[in-house]
Amino acid sequence: MSEEQHGLPEPETGRNHSAGREPVFNLAPAVVGFALICIAIYAVQAMLLDEQGQIWLLVNFAFVPIRYTGPYALDLAAFISPVSYSLLHGSLAHLFVNMIWLAAFGSPLANRIGTARFVAFWVAGALAAVALHFAIYPSSATPLVGASGAISAMMGAAARFAFYVDRRQSKPAFNGPLLPISLVLSSRSVLVFLAVWMVVNVVTGVGFGGGPDSQQIAWEAHIGGFLLGFLGIKFFDRPSRNENLRETRTE
Repeated sequence: MSEEQHGLPEPETGRNHSAGREPVFNLAPAVVGFALICIAIYAVQAMLLDEQGQIWLLVNFAFVPIRYTGPYALDLAAFISPVSYSLLHGSLAHLFVNMIWLAAFGSPLANRIGTARFVAFWVAGALAAVALHFAIYPSSATPLVGASGAISAMMGAAARFAFYVDRRQSKPAFNGPLLPISLVLSSRSVLVFLAVWMVVNVVTGVGFGGGPDSQQIAWEAHIGGFLLGFLGIKFFDRPSRNENLRETRTE
């Protein structure tokens, strides 16, 4: 998609557009699937594994930066943990919060791009999150877990398509064309969303272990995921979503 196209969907206002909206929690099969996997893994971890078993789980499936920078041979865990960490959670509260955000932001995206693309997007978001975390904490020996890096990528993607509605077409709000970055960054609604997202991430990162000694996803990893979603959604979006971009009009 060219970022230089003109004539964009009209900004959403206070008028009634309920007929063109789809429910936020219209759960897609892919979202349900990921949620069930995360819940099942945590249930096994919390109810069936003893302390030694939980340590084994973290060593083999959580992302541990020092695995790559320390004097260790690269085993299977070195290749699967940059993605498998996103299916693990450090506490019931951690799991609950992430599943709520997954339902809210993952459902519109999965319904928009389809199951296969959504799975690929999850993997890419998880990788982007740990890439930035690794760049900042390359020698950390603390396991990194949680779906919030991948979910942050979904939030970044939502900023490109969820804040504008084409009033001339009876399509759900989330099914509109992908908007150019220049227009997105000039939208007050998007800027408020970005500001709130950043403040929440910094506050939770500082308050609940955003540094290298935390098992929770650090806010730096959130940023890595968010940037992947915001800048890279065009590589996962269906081309048909953007074919009418030239025909839409601004207010």
